[in-house]
Amino acid sequence: MTFTKTNLEYRIVFDTQKNMFMAIDKHDETRAAYGVTIEKAIKKLNDLA
Repeated sequence: MTFTKTNLEYRIVFDTQKNMFMAIDKHDETRAAYGVTIEKAIKKLNDLA
């Protein structure tokens, strides 16, 4: 799924090997962040900007 929040478009996936959520920037797939929860993954992705 693709979501938009504060001008950041991202996708959320669940990495079954790491057992964590991953937020991926829709326009630059090299920017990705992991988190135990979806919210933490999104926050870490926002912090990369």
